[in-house]
Amino acid sequence: MRLLVLGAGGTGGYFGGRLAQAGVDVSFLVRPARATLLRERGLRIRSPLGDADVPAQVITADELRNAAPFELVLLSCKAYDLDSAMDAIAPAVEAGARVLPLLNGLRHYEALDARFGFANVLGGLCFISATLGADGEILHLGKPASVTFGERDGQPADVRLQSLAAACTQAGIDHAHAPDIAQAQWVKYSFLTALAAGTCLMRAPIGTIVAGEGGADFMAALYGECLAVAAATGQSIPDAAQASACDTLTTAGSPMKASMLRDLEAGQRVEAAHIVGDMVHRAATHGIATPHLQAAWVHLQAYEAQRPA
Repeated sequence: MRLLVLGAGGTGGYFGGRLAQAGVDVSFLVRPARATLLRERGLRIRSPLGDADVPAQVITADELRNAAPFELVLLSCKAYDLDSAMDAIAPAVEAGARVLPLLNGLRHYEALDARFGFANVLGGLCFISATLGADGEILHLGKPASVTFGERDGQPADVRLQSLAAACTQAGIDHAHAPDIAQAQWVKYSFLTALAAGTCLMRAPIGTIVAGEGGADFMAALYGECLAVAAATGQSIPDAAQASACDTLTTAGSPMKASMLRDLEAGQRVEAAHIVGDMVHRAATHGIATPHLQAAWVHLQAYEAQRPA
């Protein structure tokens, strides 16, 4: 298969790089400066799962319209960059590619469906903590690195996803072609929202939060609010997934923090509206009280209002 990866940052660079390392036909759609760097140095991955220096096929927006068609576009931008990302990949979708988004949260599907049509937007998510280093290398922070994808409700079986599963197997990427991608998405979304809300509000990792009086109860209450929203939307989280998430969110000594907190600590933009804010709004639609999430949402809005332009 021919795979187009938007950007070569932490998420897209890691998964796209691993696929390219295994011989999959991967091209990275990047800005000219990043293209020059990748052509000179290749894509460099530094990871507990093994380092890699991979020659990278790169393409810029100006070149995309004249490129051979792609079967699949891997979309892993930040939520606040979605509009420009859709503009960038539009020529590939118009030429027949389907879009596989790996963004956090769920709100992006409405925009993607409106732009490209429901039939052209597949379901996906990933678990990875990765960022760009000072020299443009991909820094994989910790061992988890998995991707889950599937046809959304009402979509027929898509051979592209079968090909992607085979490519992930070839590359040794932990992956799943989920029969119910919506439930998999809500399992992640409910956990991630509680993690981001709690660690950002407290400006601390899980271990520090739960070490304080009431900290574990606070994290459990955040997650409970997310579970209530999931259930109200018809996506109740399975008991085993609930137990695992709750344990992770209340583990003593845990250094875990949301990537949103790392962005916040660096003074960068955050995906607050796409994750915490969206959960609060979904709760309000169903008449569900979310006082803990509301506190985090107000805090994040205040942070963004005070960021330098």
